[in-house]
Amino acid sequence: MASHSLTLFSSSSTFAPFSSHQIHSPNLSTVRFPRPINTKPNHHSLRCSVSIEKEVPETERPFTFLRDSDDDSTHSSSVRARFEAMIRAAQDSVCEAIEAVESGPKFKEDVWSRPGGGGGISRVLQDGNVFEKAGVNVSVVYGVMPPEAYRAAKGSASSDQKPGPVPFFAAGVSSVLHPKNPFAPTLHFNYRYFETDTPKDVPGAPRQWWFGGGTDFTPAYIFEDDVKHFHTIQKQACDKFDPSFYPRFKKWCDDYFYIKHRDERRGLGGIFFDDLNDYDQEMLLKFSTECANSVVPAYIPIVEKRKDMEFTEKHKAWQQLRRGRYVEFNLVYDRGTTFGLKTGGRIESILVSLPLSARWEYDHKPEEGTEEWKLLDACINPKEWI
Repeated sequence: MASHSLTLFSSSSTFAPFSSHQIHSPNLSTVRFPRPINTKPNHHSLRCSVSIEKEVPETERPFTFLRDSDDDSTHSSSVRARFEAMIRAAQDSVCEAIEAVESGPKFKEDVWSRPGGGGGISRVLQDGNVFEKAGVNVSVVYGVMPPEAYRAAKGSASSDQKPGPVPFFAAGVSSVLHPKNPFAPTLHFNYRYFETDTPKDVPGAPRQWWFGGGTDFTPAYIFEDDVKHFHTIQKQACDKFDPSFYPRFKKWCDDYFYIKHRDERRGLGGIFFDDLNDYDQEMLLKFSTECANSVVPAYIPIVEKRKDMEFTEKHKAWQQLRRGRYVEFNLVYDRGTTFGLKTGGRIESILVSLPLSARWEYDHKPEEGTEEWKLLDACINPKEWI
């Protein structure tokens, strides 16, 4: 993990020697700025620290959300164009797979742009035949950060760095899929790319870039074959690039999706990575693409297998309790969601990760040895599934 970082689209929506602030832009997007250890976030001061234009509704999808100056294959920013193409293709493939499972219900689509460049596509299907709620969003964001955030991200504060705003670019895809059947698991995935442009009055190419993302699995009941299948697909995607990726990113996932006040994880993990820039940029672009392309084969076969299983009211109540944990993590700990709520982002996109319904019971404890207890135990004590 990089020591100094800026990150877009942290966990659910997602986005060391530094702890961090995060800025949430209108479609589950997050920009994270480092702060020194042992300091507390000041959300009031951060409210004005990043400049992002307000979104404008559109009636049609544009070919690209990139500015004209970025849509150039000979320029170093071609990574921007290729990443945008990747996330839009991932959105299409996941939505097509979900609609095929649904056999009728379709996604509602909202398209939005910003006058200075950038925009996004939000797709939501709710109260379908199989899915209670499924959201798959993409966005491209242009913004400006203050020079002190840029210097902190670089890990330097050299005197030759002239003051001035630092433009940034970010793009990502983010999705949360909540099935109706309590035996079918919830899935979250998110893949993102971030760049800082050259600061004003300073010549040169883009100063910094990072990749981040992950896919994680949140069932209410454990079917070991399902969990092993899911983790095997994640490992296969990782192993194509570096055998250290899967164990490293699995642990990162277990650590990130931790509900501190419950002393348990949100689910059964997967992979999660952030601030990756210590590998070849082309390799990381291909790795992110491979991970995004692995979502459908990792998840859809499990949904197909579980969506029509018979269940009782007890099973449904347990699913709703686990959905409550999902809500707790997203609203209490997910930095992108919480900051988005404080800074007036696009509320429908910020909260698209939440299920239609959830449940809380006073002092609920499953009986030891039951299937519900086994799930809770696995969330408290992360396991090696493969």
